[in-house]
Amino acid sequence: MEILSISIINIKFVFRIESYSCKMAGNDKRLFKTLVHESAESHHSDLQVLSPPQSTVSLSPNKSYGRSMSDGESYLCDTISTKTLFYLISTLNASFNPDYDFSNAKSEEFSKEPSPEWVINTVDSQLQSAANEIFCRIKQNLWSAIDEEIMLRDCDVYSYNPDLSSDPFGEDGCIWSFNYFFYNKKLKRIVFFTCRASRYIIKLVLNKDS
Repeated sequence: MEILSISIINIKFVFRIESYSCKMAGNDKRLFKTLVHESAESHHSDLQVLSPPQSTVSLSPNKSYGRSMSDGESYLCDTISTKTLFYLISTLNASFNPDYDFSNAKSEEFSKEPSPEWVINTVDSQLQSAANEIFCRIKQNLWSAIDEEIMLRDCDVYSYNPDLSSDPFGEDGCIWSFNYFFYNKKLKRIVFFTCRASRYIIKLVLNKDS
């Protein structure tokens, strides 16, 4: 008897697109007070320093830069208010509750991206290369639905880029993931768009009698 074993590598995508209202209640108020207290102790300011955007320094070469990297390069650091940081952390807590608690997340784990258009192009490029025809069929309806909910042109967009130990998508098999927050201050609303691409293996075993 011959045994033929074939391993086929496949990619599984897990999307989450969720809309949240920016309100405070219960534990949220305690978290906000904690962030305000920490900000007052460490910065003496309401501003929180973010990490460089994924687009890096090339988009703003003529501005001053606030953080130096180990290789000597410098990158522009954006800042956000403590309240905005609170909204981002609260969104993560609501989305991944009860499996993860992000209350201790730091502002340096977040970045402000250049524009909604930049994020849309980045997501489109990433998903089209990974799931070409499937994503092309849903792309227009996807962004239309998000725009209807949050009015993209009026949004600031933030990303969450944690270390692997605190990343809910950092488990074995994960190839890449992204976490974007579309924040419309006028509407007091956040749309959280997150995606994980994971590799899994289908193993086929065929038995053939000799």
